[in-house]
Amino acid sequence: MSRQRPVVVVVDAETPGNVGTIARAMKNFGLTELKLVNPPELDPDGEAYGFAGHAREDVLPNAETVTFESVVDTYHTVGCTAITGEDSRRHVRFPFKTPRELAESLRTVDAPTALVFGREGRGLDNEELSRLDEVCSIPASSAYPVLNLGQAATIMLYELRGLTVEETQLPDVECERADEADIERFHDFVDEFLDASGYKDVKRDKTRRLVRRLIGRAHPTDREIHTLLGVLRRATGQLSHRQELLAEYDEPDRW
Repeated sequence: MSRQRPVVVVVDAETPGNVGTIARAMKNFGLTELKLVNPPELDPDGEAYGFAGHAREDVLPNAETVTFESVVDTYHTVGCTAITGEDSRRHVRFPFKTPRELAESLRTVDAPTALVFGREGRGLDNEELSRLDEVCSIPASSAYPVLNLGQAATIMLYELRGLTVEETQLPDVECERADEADIERFHDFVDEFLDASGYKDVKRDKTRRLVRRLIGRAHPTDREIHTLLGVLRRATGQLSHRQELLAEYDEPDRW
């Protein structure tokens, strides 16, 4: 977990609705500090509060109006832009990180950090970006790489959730993985099933290996592996019973 959660800065937002959408995304992903540079009017009965969801209770009403200069002077800054430079000759927008790469690098930054978003129509200009410490851009289709301001902020904050959210509503899937002992029992039953089905010896080792790799990638839960065990146990039992009946039928003294 990052020692300090980033603040979010929105520069010259044109529509209150986008400010509300960003506030809601902040609430979703554990951020609380919203800074606004030259914001539109945020009417408690208007779009911003309508779009903010539960963030209307704290994030939005506590948003602070600041200057761009104060942000630069106070924080380690990350400018968010859709348009990047292609190489170091256009160094204002190059080099840049993707949100996922930024999430990894910010783990090592022990300083107040600001994620800076620009205007809906044209984003941050080159002069503003030249004063920021890092540049981040969301990979998108080259035919249309520009995202809506609210969408861009939501994607960015989602990718940074490892730094900002201690616990989500989702269960820990890894903790639900079946015990290794039960998984090994499953592989034992696969061997018994192959024996009972008369599977060709020359193919048996390869089949066992492929099944093991499949289960290894799948990370089955306790319930899933026990269900599979039950299916294999029943199928193996029926095959063994049929073989016994056939053996009895083929005994010479029955004739």
